[in-house]
Amino acid sequence: MTAVPKSYPSVSAMPVAGSSGGGGLGVLPLTALVAGSMIGAGVFSLPQNMASGAGPLAVIIGWVITGIGMLGLAFVFQSLARRRPDLDAGPYAYARAGFGPFIGFNSAWGYWLSAWLGNVSYAVVLFGALGYFFPAFGEGNTLAAVIGASIVLWAIHFLILAGIRQAALANTVATVAKIAPVILFIILVAAAFQVETFSLDWSAPALGDILTQVKSTMLVTLWAFIGIEGASVVSGRARDRRDVSIATMTGFLLCLVLYSAVSLLAFGTLSQTELAALSNPSMAGVLEHVVGPWGAVLINLALVVSVLGAFLAWTIFAAEIPYAASQDGTMPEFFGGTNESQSPSSSLWITNGLVQIFLIIAFFQESTYEALFSIASAAILVPYVFSGAYALKLALTGERYTPNESRTRDFVFGAIATIYGVWLVYAAGPVFLFMCAVLYAPGIVIYIIARLEQNAPVFTALEALLAAGLIALAGFAGWLMWTGSISPL
Repeated sequence: MTAVPKSYPSVSAMPVAGSSGGGGLGVLPLTALVAGSMIGAGVFSLPQNMASGAGPLAVIIGWVITGIGMLGLAFVFQSLARRRPDLDAGPYAYARAGFGPFIGFNSAWGYWLSAWLGNVSYAVVLFGALGYFFPAFGEGNTLAAVIGASIVLWAIHFLILAGIRQAALANTVATVAKIAPVILFIILVAAAFQVETFSLDWSAPALGDILTQVKSTMLVTLWAFIGIEGASVVSGRARDRRDVSIATMTGFLLCLVLYSAVSLLAFGTLSQTELAALSNPSMAGVLEHVVGPWGAVLINLALVVSVLGAFLAWTIFAAEIPYAASQDGTMPEFFGGTNESQSPSSSLWITNGLVQIFLIIAFFQESTYEALFSIASAAILVPYVFSGAYALKLALTGERYTPNESRTRDFVFGAIATIYGVWLVYAAGPVFLFMCAVLYAPGIVIYIIARLEQNAPVFTALEALLAAGLIALAGFAGWLMWTGSISPL
């Protein structure tokens, strides 16, 4: 007798954790959600992060590649929001719809990994900024910083458990508060821009050839744009599906302009070697060079405000993804528990417990913000690649299109997003991919539990082959870590 899978409610029918329900979100709050999710800590460290491995020419090429690739991804989320209005749970739902439950699970798992690992990096950079005022915090990975970050982590945890809602208006105000100092930085640094300084080390041959330099910028630029799918994640709460499309594109273009201006204008104030030597948040060092000590104070204060907001938002996202995935059977039922305030309590405890563990690991490994965000960026590649591939698949097959509807634009942007994702996998390099394999492999156990709960077949033949390959890669990575050939952080 064939087993009948359990029936799960659709994700669109489930309440968004931390939301108040009620009226739908319009263009402005959705745009603020997209931009606010992307603008966290990354922009404040862009000058040093980019200059550490690339000169101005490679940075320009890197932003062109990123702009084209993320434009393709923005169009993918824009198109899929209209094409699949029944899927409300973000990128993992697209991967699941297009390529089956195992790929869908790994997309949810990768997105979740990226979200909470990103929060570890936020904690490090938050206390690195506070270290400007209180030296005991150092660069965010001292014992005092870990204790302080743990206090912030659990304070946010219990606030969310108590039913704290991320109101759209509050998010809009917080986003404005993030963007204002970035715009001020651009204005002041543009006024001090020196063409001679910008042309110094134009191609930075000491850093390697142009391809090597461009590759070094890829995870930095990807990290800056994580959150572009923010409106898609909460599309079920949008007033109009077209608002999701507008918000995604507006947020993307706004951040592309801000990010590229910050990183390129910095090369007109300090040389590549001077920028690479700055402590993060490196925007503080650049502005201090231009206007004096008050510039560093301003940027460090702005970073604290920005990261606290992003920490809260991504804690909600990190808890929401496994919670939402548990509702359609992609993840096990134990992620789906809620408390009396309808907060996703089970997934929140699991998520923040892992954040706490990795904060301690970061202390003993003396891990930096750059290492943490690189792993978080690599972890999110799976849901991004398969979102692009699903849009490409729909355009190729004509599924969800009317007979006479043009598919050319969606095909082009789906292909761009997919190729860009594959390029990022190549650019990330083997070390970070090995780290991701180690983090992804334990998810196979969680996937098996979820499938058994549904009384469904665990693997198809192809999925079993993929799972075996992932386990083998993780085992090889573990051996490399054991021998000291690579470091876990």
